[in-house]
Amino acid sequence: MTELEIRTTTEADVPVILSLIRELAEYERAPDAVVATDSGLREVLFGAKRSAEVLLALADGEPVGFAVYFYNFSTWLGRPGLYLEDLFVRPAVRGKGYGRALLERLAQIAKERGCGRMEWAVLDWNEPAIQFYRKLGADPLNEWTVFRLTADGIAKLASSSAAQ
Repeated sequence: MTELEIRTTTEADVPVILSLIRELAEYERAPDAVVATDSGLREVLFGAKRSAEVLLALADGEPVGFAVYFYNFSTWLGRPGLYLEDLFVRPAVRGKGYGRALLERLAQIAKERGCGRMEWAVLDWNEPAIQFYRKLGADPLNEWTVFRLTADGIAKLASSSAAQ
């Protein structure tokens, strides 16, 4: 019988977190997109201005998956929301309930912290994940389109004049 542990990460877990991030990028067909570093993750996850939190799933003490999340805010609800940035379970151990266990713990955290909702995005080609989320009772928000500015776009917009 496999012993599953879901726990909050510590600074000592940063190398494992980075390894899982790289595995996720491989799975999502973007291995060269990862520019995260150990020192950068230490700063944003455990430094003075923490931006996100990470849960680690361990089966018999071995890392099998993780969830990276942070808080957003719903003006309509007037409450914080929990945003799941990444959920990843190593492909070799999928189907054993590890992803569900991570999401259950996130739902507990959202409830404990008074969140009005939980949200995440999924790639449109990732049909196994879409079906998994639907089975949990999550609804896709097909009427919304995600927009993104990357570092270059942020810099350009930040330096533009409001008068233009």
